[in-house]
This record gives sequence, structure tokens and C-alpha cells, in this order.
Amino acid sequence: MPAQSGHYNHYQGPTPCPPAMLYAALKFVHVLSLIVWIGGMVFAHFFLRPATLSLEPPQRVKLMHDVLQRFFAAVSVAVVLVLGSGLWMIGNVARMAAQTGGRFAMPLSWTIMATIGLVMMAVYGHIRFALFKRLKVAVAAADWPAGGKALASIRTLVGVNLALGVITVAVVFLLT
Repeated sequence: MPAQSGHYNHYQGPTPCPPAMLYAALKFVHVLSLIVWIGGMVFAHFFLRPATLSLEPPQRVKLMHDVLQRFFAAVSVAVVLVLGSGLWMIGNVARMAAQTGGRFAMPLSWTIMATIGLVMMAVYGHIRFALFKRLKVAVAAADWPAGGKALASIRTLVGVNLALGVITVAVVFLLT
């Protein structure tokens, strides 16, 4: 039988090796979570926000608050899944190298991806737990200028995270 593809190509059985299936499943969850996160930033930044400019400030700020509240709930789950699956995949490859007597050296592309990912998570944490909190307080108080200011700060950092996400995708395709 031909060897299975992937990081577990030593397996020669008639069915896929369970560790390889788990690795593939976690990689799928990892990529799908990133699609939700990066795709949501593209949607909010380039499509939703410009469409809300025709609304009066109270309606615009309230709508953006409601949309971001739902989006940030999804991104919070995505961040946990990206971090957990990424750490498991790196750890699993390192473990396999150690078990076979090899030495694990994380590839440059993985190091760049992980570093940028951690920066993105920190930026998201600031957006979610500081800036969005300001937006929530402003909406509750019907303080639309403060809400607009919070949204402007959120928009700026979403733009930063979106650029970092695109750079990460480029690294994956250009360096792996």
C-alpha cells in the first residue's frame, strides 16, 4: 500500500492513520476559524461600514455596535480555536520528531505565522475588551459622538489586524 500523505507518511495501513486524520481535522478548524476572522474583518471594513454612512449617527453607531457584538463573539471562539489548534499542530510535529529520534526546529514560515497570530490576538483583545467596552458604554448612554470615536478607533485597529492577517496568508503561500 502507498504511504499516506501529510506529516505521518510512515504509516502503511489500509485506512488513514488516526493521528493524520486528527491533524487534518485540526488544520481544517484552524483555517476555517481564520476565514471567519479575516473574512469578517473584510466584510465589516469594506462593505458594512461604508453602507452605514447613509444612516444618522444614532442608527449607525447602534447598528455597528449590534453587528460587532455578534462578530466579536464569533471571533472570540475563532481565536481560541486558532490558538488551540495551532499549538496542538506544532506540538504534535515536535513530539513526532522527538519520538523518531529527530530534532524539531520550527520552520521560519510557522514562526512568522505564530508571531503575527499572537500579535493579532493581542490587538483583538484590546479591540474587544477596551474599545468595544467604550462603544457599549456610549451606546447605553446614547452618547453618539463618544460612540463614533470608539468606532473610529475600532476601525483603525481592525485595519491593522486585517493587514496582519493578509501578511500571514501571504507568508503561508510564499514561504511554505
